[in-house]
Amino acid sequence: MPRKPNSMYREIRGQAYTRKEYMGGIPGIRISQWDIGDLKTKFPVKLHLLAEEQCQIRHIALEAARISANRYIAKKAGNAYHLKLRLYPHNVLRENKIATGAGADRISEGMRAAFGGAVGVAARVHPGTKIISIETTEAHIADAKVALRKAGVKLPTPWRIVIEMPKAK
Repeated sequence: MPRKPNSMYREIRGQAYTRKEYMGGIPGIRISQWDIGDLKTKFPVKLHLLAEEQCQIRHIALEAARISANRYIAKKAGNAYHLKLRLYPHNVLRENKIATGAGADRISEGMRAAFGGAVGVAARVHPGTKIISIETTEAHIADAKVALRKAGVKLPTPWRIVIEMPKAK
């Protein structure tokens, strides 16, 4: 059965479902790295990708955003950056799978015991939540902005980029 579109899981509905110790069969999180780049250096400029609306972001979308941002900034800035994915997908998504096709009316249970099985995990996001942060030098601010824009395209919510500069003394 093909994976259902992300638009089915975008809205936050009902209570959060996060207690994994009580359920089995949860697919693993696809996110492979949370911190990338030069982790030891303190960079002067920080750029953040912020969510504008509340929604749920699936772990697959977070990984796609991380990969696209990292590919671009690594090409342009070399090792003069630190990219951090700031969300962890805790909320388990469920789906009541119904058989389709010839003879499916005999096989499918319909709405009987329609709790649903775990199909993935997502992070619940509210307005103003930081999704991805990039620390870099002043020479690579434009490259970091483009990298965050490329990451934002992969996400199901409107977003904005915020720049934190050091205060001049």
